[in-house]
Amino acid sequence: MRSHNVGCASRTIMAEIPPSPPFSKGGTVSSLVRSMLFLPSSFVPPFFKGGLGGISKTAPQTKQNNTRGKHPMRFPGFILFIIWCFLLPGCEQRPQVYQQQVLALGTLVDISLYGVDEEKAAKAITAVTHKMEAIHHDWHAWQPSKLTYINEQLETGNTVTLNAEQQTLIQNGIELARQSNNLFNPAAGKLIALWGFHSDERPDAAPPAESDIAALVVAAPTMSDLKLDADQLSSNNTEVLIDAGGYAKGYAVDQAIAELRKMGINNAIVNAGGDLRAIGNKGKRAWRIGIRHPRQPGVLASLETGQDESVFTSGDYERYFEYRGQRFHHIIDPRSGRPARGASSVTIIHQDATRADAAATAVFIAGAKHWRETARAMDITEAMLIDHEGTVYMTEAMSQRIRFETETPPKTIIVP
Repeated sequence: MRSHNVGCASRTIMAEIPPSPPFSKGGTVSSLVRSMLFLPSSFVPPFFKGGLGGISKTAPQTKQNNTRGKHPMRFPGFILFIIWCFLLPGCEQRPQVYQQQVLALGTLVDISLYGVDEEKAAKAITAVTHKMEAIHHDWHAWQPSKLTYINEQLETGNTVTLNAEQQTLIQNGIELARQSNNLFNPAAGKLIALWGFHSDERPDAAPPAESDIAALVVAAPTMSDLKLDADQLSSNNTEVLIDAGGYAKGYAVDQAIAELRKMGINNAIVNAGGDLRAIGNKGKRAWRIGIRHPRQPGVLASLETGQDESVFTSGDYERYFEYRGQRFHHIIDPRSGRPARGASSVTIIHQDATRADAAATAVFIAGAKHWRETARAMDITEAMLIDHEGTVYMTEAMSQRIRFETETPPKTIIVP
């Protein structure tokens, strides 16, 4: 639903938004009340939260488990998309901002376009939605898709022919896995399925048997087990099951931005369930976003994006289940076969959304002891990790961008 605000000759078209969550007192957070806030899908009616597939990182909520704060892709939006909208006196005419929320990738995607008329914006949003939905259906990890067909062929030892897009995404996955020393490991889909996360529903059972976990850890499927020769893909490890959920959303966001640029739109944000890429500006101001607190309602920090940047976050509150008082989340460490420990969230900034998406997962798994080495190996200069005690670790470059919005700034460790 869109509301039309008409003042003199100007008109602003925006997506109707639900009430914003409470913010902490003090600091600059109170100024957010004067802002227009796109909330993560955790504030969206439950019937919008299913079907994220392998691309999404979120599961539907249940009465037993009101998981998170993040997004419907990593459980709705860890990153809250904020556009500062200050009221101007009189009848000063301003360029139009077209904002619309659409259902794509199994989540709610917020698209904001600056300086674009309504007719062109509507065409652009239709094109972006179709593009993202096509990627979602092609790369779904458990519902019938082109990816499930590829996995079926690899499991039986067959060679499969790939189209150009499939070659690109598989090759990207091989390279990103190599750079991360296989902490980012799309080939470990069987482990993710074993933990119950290849489902539109939240797992509601005991953790898998240790023997089953150990068997897959010993088999050690990695992307290096794949052989991509031109358009022919094969595997020398039948335990490989490709799950593109760790980077296909980033790829979809990249493709959405490419579609907008083809149409001559150079000032926009595509925010897929809290992970986004922003290009250009909103007039004379930069796009400003908020990073959600991993353990409390509201915003932990904010930052202004550059001319072309992606901001992606992984967190242990995205998809999880609880068993006997213990939380088991969906970010599986392929070395142990169990949910990664040592971080509650990781935020990455990089121009390329595909790389930012993959790096957020890899750095999360690396944990507080080794996050910096992993970020460096993946060519990430702006990264932030929050551990279970709430300590914030940041690269020096990231520290120059972040503005904490809490009343009491967290303990921060800056690493060169």
